[in-house]
Amino acid sequence: MPIIFIIGKLIVIIMSVVNTIEKNLKEALRSKDEIKLTTLRMLKSAFKNKSIELKVDELDDKEAGIIVKKEVKKRQDSIKAYKEGNREDLAQREEAEMNVLDAYLPEMMSEEDLAQIVAEAIEENENNFGLIMKAVMSKTDGQADGQTVQRLVKEKLGS
Repeated sequence: MPIIFIIGKLIVIIMSVVNTIEKNLKEALRSKDEIKLTTLRMLKSAFKNKSIELKVDELDDKEAGIIVKKEVKKRQDSIKAYKEGNREDLAQREEAEMNVLDAYLPEMMSEEDLAQIVAEAIEENENNFGLIMKAVMSKTDGQADGQTVQRLVKEKLGS
């Protein structure tokens, strides 16, 4: 459901990620943008599968963001594999799909903020890498990339 705010005479409608994707899917269908259309259909299907798994009518933005991140990660892995296999045509297709998905990723936390959270987690968990990673990832609530967090933790620990 879209969230509606009334600010003075201005009505601001904030749509959920799922609703935004549905709207953009219709636009892609009208404009005959094949890559965007197939990518958004795949994403809508992944949302539907997850909502069935969780037994909910519609996913919230947090769950939707997690699914989008997984799909982007799949594309990154595929691009790497296709480039290693000298399949530039398939790698380009995956890159195009990843670019479509990037628009729906949640806003990421700045590296400075992330470094501060890492420092706090290190104070709490001393030198236990696994506990530090778990603490940081839970505090960032999906707004940080695991590889970036891992790099920062290793830098702070001196590993």
